[in-house]
Amino acid sequence: MRRSFFCIDSHTCGNPVRLVAGGGPLLPHVPIAERRDLFMRDHDWIRQALMFEPRGHDIMSGAIIYPAYRQDCDFAVIFIEVSGCLPMCGAGTIGLVTAAIEEGLVTPRVPGRLSIETPAGRVDIEYEKSGAFVDSVRMFNVASYLHAADVAVDIPGLGRLVVDIAYGGNYYAVVEPQETWKGLDGMSASDIVDLSRGLRDALEPVCDPVHPEDDKIRGVHHAIWCDKPSSGNADGRGAVFYGDKAIDRSPGGTGTSARMAQLHGKGRLKVGDTFRQESLIGSVFEGRVEAEADIGPFKGIKPSVGGWARIIGHNTIFVDDRDPLAHGFQIK
Repeated sequence: MRRSFFCIDSHTCGNPVRLVAGGGPLLPHVPIAERRDLFMRDHDWIRQALMFEPRGHDIMSGAIIYPAYRQDCDFAVIFIEVSGCLPMCGAGTIGLVTAAIEEGLVTPRVPGRLSIETPAGRVDIEYEKSGAFVDSVRMFNVASYLHAADVAVDIPGLGRLVVDIAYGGNYYAVVEPQETWKGLDGMSASDIVDLSRGLRDALEPVCDPVHPEDDKIRGVHHAIWCDKPSSGNADGRGAVFYGDKAIDRSPGGTGTSARMAQLHGKGRLKVGDTFRQESLIGSVFEGRVEAEADIGPFKGIKPSVGGWARIIGHNTIFVDDRDPLAHGFQIK
């Protein structure tokens, strides 16, 4: 049997986003967080087939859109990527909104605005258009917060490292320059991957955060290595690590949110402040602290992140049962 998936491929500030516009599985009309669980249980082969090689690669990410369960949302989304189905993805949101609007997949109730039901909660969107094209997207992300400050761990090949744990839709280990780590200059991609894996392993037994409002969101699976910007167009630069060996080419939407939450939690950002985050390739997201927020017992922020995406093509992908590599593969 051969199954077909119609996809719209784009990139958000350099990071790929594959929007599955046709061929996604039918799921019950329940909250999208529950549909995400059902997708992972019964249809994870679709994620693997579309994200892994030979149809994808180590930093592939994507999304499948569904009718919203919530009455206050325009549509719902399940995020798919190499490491699984994330509760939230900022770059993915900017890419899918751009593709969905330009290709006519969704009709906003209010032009220039959308509300999306994500597994992490409702995410509001503002976008700007020139004619038929979307110029920019601003995402009003889920409430974000500093979960733990100054967590010390020992990293093989590096030594003692002190990090903060912050939530911006996913939990991040936030690393700033210090005695044992001087910054991003001179670091190769393999250095970032190796150190991030070591950091994640070291954190697991000492810090296992659980979201106070959703216990299905737990664990530190991402890291962001922060440094000074390379130009005057940004306030900071970050290398976002996720999955097994992925480094985000964009500045990272949830990463930028987590970084702002960390800075706010340490008194270095206040409501109304902006923070422009630069990626490793020089693209920039503009973050802004919109308001303060309570997340269970934690004090945090409501962040927004602005960026852009461009469609790069239409793609009809076949998954053929005769193919011994039908469901993809990874080299680890």
